[in-house]
Amino acid sequence: MLRGGMMPGMRDLTAKDLQGLTPEAMAALAQQMLQHIEQQAREIALKQEQIELKEQQIQRQARDIVWRDAKIEKINFELARLKRWRFGAKTEAMDAQQRQMFEDTMVEDEASLEAQLAALRAARPETPESPTPPPRRPRRQALPEHLRRVEHRHEPEDTHCPTLSCRRPMTRVGEDVSEKLDIVPAEFFVHRHVYGKWVCRCCERLVQEPAEPEIIDGGMPASGLVAHTMISHFVDHLPYYRLEAINARSRVHTPRSTLAAWSGRGGAALEPLYELHKRFVLSCAVLHADETPVAMLDPGAGKTKKTYIWAYARGALDAQRGMVYDFCLGRGGQYPVAFLNGKVDPDPPTEPDGDKPKPWQGTLVSDRYVGYDPVLDPKIYPERVAAACAAHARRKFDELANAGASNVAEEAIEYFARIYHVEGRLGSLAPDERLAMRQALARPIWDELDKWLKLQRKLVPDGGTTANAIDYSLNNWEALTRNLQDGTVPLDNNHLEQQIKPWKVGAKNWLFLGSELAGKRAAMVMSLVQSAKLNGHDPWAYLRDVLARLPTHLNNRLEELLPHRWQPAAAG
Repeated sequence: MLRGGMMPGMRDLTAKDLQGLTPEAMAALAQQMLQHIEQQAREIALKQEQIELKEQQIQRQARDIVWRDAKIEKINFELARLKRWRFGAKTEAMDAQQRQMFEDTMVEDEASLEAQLAALRAARPETPESPTPPPRRPRRQALPEHLRRVEHRHEPEDTHCPTLSCRRPMTRVGEDVSEKLDIVPAEFFVHRHVYGKWVCRCCERLVQEPAEPEIIDGGMPASGLVAHTMISHFVDHLPYYRLEAINARSRVHTPRSTLAAWSGRGGAALEPLYELHKRFVLSCAVLHADETPVAMLDPGAGKTKKTYIWAYARGALDAQRGMVYDFCLGRGGQYPVAFLNGKVDPDPPTEPDGDKPKPWQGTLVSDRYVGYDPVLDPKIYPERVAAACAAHARRKFDELANAGASNVAEEAIEYFARIYHVEGRLGSLAPDERLAMRQALARPIWDELDKWLKLQRKLVPDGGTTANAIDYSLNNWEALTRNLQDGTVPLDNNHLEQQIKPWKVGAKNWLFLGSELAGKRAAMVMSLVQSAKLNGHDPWAYLRDVLARLPTHLNNRLEELLPHRWQPAAAG
């Protein structure tokens, strides 16, 4: 019997059936069978060719997948290395400008690698395996509501149904809105004041409105430009030569000497407000203090010398915010003594016996630098007490832990972590409530830490780094636990350390202060604008408004322009 290889209609033929066929029929049948076999052979060859093509395609895809996976692995490695470099750069010996350039380059490189990674993942063929869920991306913050919106409408040109058999008018059922942030570079513009002249032909009298007073009377800049120059220099830390180049891009010629003169005039106008602001800061019962070095040009020696900015701020838990800087030529204790006693010069030849300001009194939060000891001398200033910084005490042990030089460092850090955990829950409480909670929750931890430190001190040799870290806390224990006696005293001095950072950034950009007068001027301006920032104000808006109002503002109402009281002038 012939089997399934035969064409349809021939599968049921038997040998008996073939006996009755004529030779011509047999030849025709054989020819038909040969044609069928050839057709099947062609089909098999075609299918084999298709299989080979499929195999080649699979091989290409496999090679592409291997290449893309290798590329993705390399990019992921580069991203991880960039992140390590970024965090590691904070401990490298870079100045602020180098670190900023490094950060900018890292951001550019990371964005480029992320784009390449996204393109590779998009091009990779889907695999049957269920992929791991992508890492959760942070939700983009909504764009600020106060920004001006330029609306662009996108609607179809033809609002009829695109189906040819319908073409009826469609109904608008909603919209999708996307927002993109854009910027127009700083625009210079001109205030054109036109003062009409009116004359009486009969009396021969001329009447004309007086010129509006300005900070720089008769000069070119308006208060907004003076404020912009001062903010660019003292807040954004731009040297004048850089600001000159920026202005030149708008085809405005402002030599650096002119810019410096504007800042000088603006700083002189702010001096009475600065003195009033200093009295406000020193009216508090809890005061932070810290200092940082800055370089000042010493023309006679042909180099720079080290001077200091002393910073003071109202308590971190104070409802009213304010801080003030004092430029001094040294780091000796006479400088904070003079400032807190209300003196202008720490070493005056004679001190007038007239109206002496009342010395500050209260709790001074500091890092226990010996320069503050004269300020806190109980024989001279019995109304002053010291509060030490817990962050400094903890930092001693943190340095030991990082160096692997002590077995007790980790446990000490755990004690401080428990204390900070308690303090983090008390920020919104009133002082009395905060003190009660500290007594109930934090004091037991402090007592445990005290006993533990005394025990560990007996086990470590004198003169070592571990002994020094323990001694710092034990020797300052009364000041370190001052927060357990007063609910208005903060746990550490971190609040002021944050406010002193602009000087560290500025010093790297300015390189040095040009003179003692320049240092005092910088201290005045930065005191006011940094306090404005503490009170939630835009520093440019604050300074522009203050400079515009100062020429006509009454001296007995000057307090209205202090950062903690300032309200923008009503338009009109």
